[in-house]
Amino acid sequence: MRSRSIVFPLQLVAACLFTLTTFSQTRDKVRFGKISAEDFTPTSFEKDTSAHAVILADIGSSEFQVERDHFELTYKRFKRIKVVDKNGYDVATENIPLYISGQSEEKLINLKAVAYNLENGQVVETKMESKSVFTDKFDKNHILKKFTVPGVKEGTIIEYTYSVTSPFYFNLQPWNFQDEYPCLLSEYSVTIPEIYDYVFLKQDINSLLAVKTTVDRQTYNVTYESNGPTGASQHGSFTANTVKNVWTAKDIPALKEESYTTSLRNHITRIEFQLSAIKYPESPIKPILGNWQKFSEELNKDEDFGADLSRNNGYLGDVVDQLTDGLKDDTAKARRIYNYVRNNFTCTDHYGLYLTKPLKSVFTSHNGSEADINLLLIAMLRRARLNADPVVLSTRNHGFTHELYPLKSRFNYTMAAITVDTLTYFLDASRPYLGFGRVDMACYNGHARMLTPESVPVYFNPDDLLEQKSTFVMLMGGEGGSLKGSMQQYPTYFESCMIRSSIKDKGKDAYFKGREKDFATETVISGVELENLDDNEEVLKMKYDFEMKADDAGMLYINPLFTEAMRKNPFRSQERRYPVEMPCVMDETYTLNLTIPDGYVVEEIPKSAMVKFNENEGVFQYLIQQSENSIQFRSRIKLSRAVFAPDEYNSLRDFFDMIVKKQSEQIVLKRKS
Repeated sequence: MRSRSIVFPLQLVAACLFTLTTFSQTRDKVRFGKISAEDFTPTSFEKDTSAHAVILADIGSSEFQVERDHFELTYKRFKRIKVVDKNGYDVATENIPLYISGQSEEKLINLKAVAYNLENGQVVETKMESKSVFTDKFDKNHILKKFTVPGVKEGTIIEYTYSVTSPFYFNLQPWNFQDEYPCLLSEYSVTIPEIYDYVFLKQDINSLLAVKTTVDRQTYNVTYESNGPTGASQHGSFTANTVKNVWTAKDIPALKEESYTTSLRNHITRIEFQLSAIKYPESPIKPILGNWQKFSEELNKDEDFGADLSRNNGYLGDVVDQLTDGLKDDTAKARRIYNYVRNNFTCTDHYGLYLTKPLKSVFTSHNGSEADINLLLIAMLRRARLNADPVVLSTRNHGFTHELYPLKSRFNYTMAAITVDTLTYFLDASRPYLGFGRVDMACYNGHARMLTPESVPVYFNPDDLLEQKSTFVMLMGGEGGSLKGSMQQYPTYFESCMIRSSIKDKGKDAYFKGREKDFATETVISGVELENLDDNEEVLKMKYDFEMKADDAGMLYINPLFTEAMRKNPFRSQERRYPVEMPCVMDETYTLNLTIPDGYVVEEIPKSAMVKFNENEGVFQYLIQQSENSIQFRSRIKLSRAVFAPDEYNSLRDFFDMIVKKQSEQIVLKRKS
């Protein structure tokens, strides 16, 4: 079975660009094995205490070379890194992925790795032995070559170089110009003969890249198909233009994870390639990339994806017939089948576009990946003669798909869609908490595809996902100067899902025992009532009573929001060079009615405030007033969208600063003397 694509996670851009003062790295200065004492001079990046290592140079190239009368891709890489402290030791370990398909495979050659240390003013080197290279199988189509450079300590400079030869023209290597560590120089050159057409997908939101392009001509002696796939292969010599692009970036900031970011793949400075067509002399153009309709057709015919969906699948007959018996409404049938699959099948992995085993094995084992379970759901819906189709997408942590180009590697998730009359419902039976027609927040990542013959685009945009939350609290005096209250809350839908899951795992008593700890003072929760606990279609309704002990000094300090106060601003960085990507649109309302306990007077009460974000795109209300022996309080945080541009970051951070500040303020009650 086909397995997941490899994704190597990185960290996100947050640091400012630094100007080098005591050390600079230039392309002509960098050579493997050429290390001097000067190279150990601290870089200005090391003034940033978060820089546990600095990449001094990362240089790569890809070009087509003729080997045994056929083209091969040759990828070369040289990397030099300085270890600043112990937290940077991980740079000494490297994983190199190699692609395998049938009898063809990529090969790693010319691997060399050395560690250099400065001892008594002299450069001492420690070479890695070949026996230190290990091979691990990653999946059906990939192996990993792993090695760790020996002799590393604080201040060590390590470097390694290697080449990868590949018979796979589609696998022209991409290049990341940024890393979790700052980099002085990153350069990638790619030379392509005009025989091959590639789409270049460049990402450079911070304008770090400079590119130089040159054109040359070269003669090749190769064997190729002269009249398409059905024609005979012939050996020939021809001359073709070659285009060489060299992309360079210097003084590149470190990448750091920020709050409310989907994936680094969406923002990292990067270049990647997609083979579009092959054009050999005297041969018809061979299109490779295709279109969205071909994309759908190929997946629906793929034995590792949709081939079983068009078959009779008689083994499903009895179960489907029992589930739909007596039902005439198609939506009711779909709901019954969906609930059966969701409740009776266990998901082993929420990641993957393709089947990990045949549908019949999924059915009999009652487990599988999200693709296994949702494709089985489609097969059962079709067995019931319902109009169901696969939907493929990329989850938020995997990065965006490309709307213009049908690139399978950009997709990592499969779910179902059913159309009844003019309504389409999206279904994911792999998540036990989701109701019919609900999609997990992880899937709200923009463009997706419904694999009909027309290959219909669909969009799961976080700006379209509104999550509302309401909380009502009544508070009054209790015995011995304590405070007694009752809370009624309607959490957001996805918060309801998490609460259901926690209660299922821990039990109701243990869950609410944990909530007692969220109060600022010693608190006991009692009288818990839950509505819709077993109804995945609806949000929960929670009600409970609580009692808080009084301060021994005769003072009552009350944060009117209790457990619902926002305690930290999620936006801490002084600047941000990429969008803020919240998972949903938020609207949270909190109301408190406080009856001042007998024997107490108000010593201090916060002031009301209201802050708008971009005039009409958000609002924070903090409204409080005293009326005789009662206090009424209302807080609301509302934003009209989930995604914000980098130039809105400072305003958004200030907006949340105000929220955190106001929601930390307290009502102070003093016992009468």
